[in-house]
Amino acid sequence: MLRQSLLALSRSEQVKDLITRLPLSRGVVDRYIPGDTTAEAMAVVSELVDAGMLVSLDYLGEHTHDAARAEATVQVYLDLLNAMSARGLAGPSEVSVKLTAVGQSLGHVHGMPGHGGSGEQIALEHTRRICLAARNVGTSVTLDMEDHTTTDSTLRILAELRKDFPETGAVLQAYLLRTEDDCRKLSGTGSRVRLCKGAYDEPASVAHQSRIDVDLAYVRCLKILMNGEGYPMVASHDPRMVAIAEEVAQRAGRGKDDFEFQMLYGIRPDEQRRIVADGYRMRVYVPYGDEWYAYLMRRLAERPSNLRFFLRSLVSTK
Repeated sequence: MLRQSLLALSRSEQVKDLITRLPLSRGVVDRYIPGDTTAEAMAVVSELVDAGMLVSLDYLGEHTHDAARAEATVQVYLDLLNAMSARGLAGPSEVSVKLTAVGQSLGHVHGMPGHGGSGEQIALEHTRRICLAARNVGTSVTLDMEDHTTTDSTLRILAELRKDFPETGAVLQAYLLRTEDDCRKLSGTGSRVRLCKGAYDEPASVAHQSRIDVDLAYVRCLKILMNGEGYPMVASHDPRMVAIAEEVAQRAGRGKDDFEFQMLYGIRPDEQRRIVADGYRMRVYVPYGDEWYAYLMRRLAERPSNLRFFLRSLVSTK
């Protein structure tokens, strides 16, 4: 019930306005989001790379209904990729893109040559520009997955992008009932798939509802990907899933460089360092920007300890 309430609040403009106006210590946000600017994000990326981590950078924003803002988001990514290259961080770092931030949510837009008017086509063309810039600096793009209403469109865009940019990564959410089938379709040679449990409030008609059912689905999907010919990216903070992934990978004949773990910035940093020390590839998902509200609320919904930290920060005078 708490998780569902927090996820509902993540969509509330009234609560968003209240929370973002509260005189919070910046520390409550900084625990999960290292800054608003590309320069601030780069400083954190440098520290992570020096510690042996890989990185995936996400410029926060979603469900954009303004064409100019979608274009501005693309430009931020182009500038980000240039900054990564200038600092020698493009190799160990990639970027993650939410398609609703770059036009997927737009309806018919007039005066945009080559876009065909649909939000899906706009997002495709915008992301194609980001993919080209990423390739030019020696890195790649992963398409974030959002709520289930965008899944088919996101996978169609992925298929189009992979015709020219086969290195483009996908994200699949284990709690969706369809995901095992999607894993089979995306487990081929060269395919990069980030498998996560899922962080949106989805109905029982499309998603598993209990924690144990989600966990079991995650393991089934993990086995499909590990026994496929692609490159699995295991996105979980659950110690059981980390241990299971190590065992499943070993049984599938995968070496420590044949897959990677992924965790969010600010969550279980000691475990992230432990994974690196054990010789595995560990990628940290680093979000930044001022559109942090929805992202933060989903992080609170995932872990009660995150919520306790947040509430203490609300009353802190430091």
